[in-house]
Amino acid sequence: MLVDFFLHLRARGVKTSLQEFLVLLEALRLNVAGYSIDDFYLLARTTLIKDETQFDRFDLAFGEYFKGIEALPGMETGIPEEWLRQAAKRLLSDEERAALEKLGWDKLMETLQQRLAEQKERHAGGNKWIGTGGSSPFGHGGTHPEGVRIGGRSENRSAVKVWEKREFKNLDDSVELGTRNIQVALRRLRRFAREGAAEELDLDGTIDGTARNAGWLDLKLRPERHNAVKVLLFLDVGGSMDDHIATCATLFSACRNEFKHLEYYYFHNCVYEHVWRDNVRRRTERTPTVDVLHRYGRDYKLIFVGDATMSPYEIVHPGGSVEHDNAEPGAVWLSRLSDAFPHAVWLNPEPEAHWPYRESISLIRQLLGGRMFPLSVDGLTRGMRELSKA
Repeated sequence: MLVDFFLHLRARGVKTSLQEFLVLLEALRLNVAGYSIDDFYLLARTTLIKDETQFDRFDLAFGEYFKGIEALPGMETGIPEEWLRQAAKRLLSDEERAALEKLGWDKLMETLQQRLAEQKERHAGGNKWIGTGGSSPFGHGGTHPEGVRIGGRSENRSAVKVWEKREFKNLDDSVELGTRNIQVALRRLRRFAREGAAEELDLDGTIDGTARNAGWLDLKLRPERHNAVKVLLFLDVGGSMDDHIATCATLFSACRNEFKHLEYYYFHNCVYEHVWRDNVRRRTERTPTVDVLHRYGRDYKLIFVGDATMSPYEIVHPGGSVEHDNAEPGAVWLSRLSDAFPHAVWLNPEPEAHWPYRESISLIRQLLGGRMFPLSVDGLTRGMRELSKA
């Protein structure tokens, strides 16, 4: 299995050598790490990766290879209890799913507080207590369509709130574009100006100056032309956006190449009172959103990139954020940003045909006056045309 894992990493472009793989095997032989997948992940990344710019690519390849595995099979005498519990999770029919009650925000929070006070032991597979699996609206790995997920990842992405510390990776801005279509679409957003120290030869001016100077060479230079458009990019990362990392990284790389005046920030699901520039330091080096509002002028073009797929509470309800108790709803901050930067669009990597079935997408489209476009070549073309309007 580990040889296949090593070959999988190499196939995904991760720069690791056979010597580093042998170090990993030796560390496993000496029981440096336990048998959980988390322990193995840390050991594998430490031994196999020597360049931190490869961390994100390693994480993607690792997650793809070990998806759904919580322990290394064949390296322990017993099957992990949690693995058995997840495998035995009760599957519901469509009718049973439809019959599950949606409690609503206030009732959901009230009920959770009651369960925390009453519950005295661990539970799994039920429909009431906080635990794993089952159809209870509280816990991890369950099937309730609207609830509070506490830790871990789940196939059900409609949780109202997620109590989990998650780390997101920065987008790779050095991606080599397989196609130039995205850059061609972005070039519709152009306004050239001559600025900066770089200069180019003014051939007509040189000829005219030389003629006027009795044949003595008189070089004339002029500043190089630059795209003077100013772009403020807000990128959603983590959660359901993990499905769109490659597309967003390509877009980000194209923007870095195309726009001389580019400022960017990250957010998760919806914009609140803080954004950040580095996902590794997102908990310690955050930028108040109000500072962004005052730092950049109204001439900046504002571009949001995100799937807008979340619980509607995250947009319209105080405390609805999946990661903290936000004092003001996300809708308030989105409105402030669109007022401060009137030329704004939202680019959505989700297929446009899916939008009518997501309440959160409809809410954000309404907040931005319908200026949401799919993250496709056609959608980019339409979005850049919208931003180019005076």
